[in-house]
Amino acid sequence: MTISVGDTIPALTLKTPGEKGPEDITTDRVFKGKKVVLFAVPGAFTPGCSLSHLPGYVTNADRIKAKGVDTIACMAVNDAFVLDAWSKDQNADALLMLADGNGELTKKLGLEMDATGHGMGMRCQRFALVAEDGVVTHLAIEPEGKVDVSAAEKILEVL
Repeated sequence: MTISVGDTIPALTLKTPGEKGPEDITTDRVFKGKKVVLFAVPGAFTPGCSLSHLPGYVTNADRIKAKGVDTIACMAVNDAFVLDAWSKDQNADALLMLADGNGELTKKLGLEMDATGHGMGMRCQRFALVAEDGVVTHLAIEPEGKVDVSAAEKILEVL
């Protein structure tokens, strides 16, 4: 079942790039007591993700945070090493990169996508959500192949 507005972000541990390599980070640490924009991409370094989705959040990070957002997080079913390299490539220092390497949070959110036909295995659907204190207040799931409703500019409109 897909997560919905009013639902709470599931509790589990992800990885994030750290100064000395991947570090554990809990969803509680990311979301508790904060207003968070979480967007997810099917894969780091893929064309739609690298050319439009992530760059929109990098460019608009200050405007998003000015709307009272504490954290802008980008999640992908990739490992923390890949997300670290992608973050550096995209100058995404203002974003929290969340590696859902085994797709555990993706599955709990009900947002998995079968990309085996593209040689990518199981991935996360492209989406964006806004959560306040861990409760989803807005959810935008993209039709496959699109970057529209989950784009930074659209999220700015709902904040």
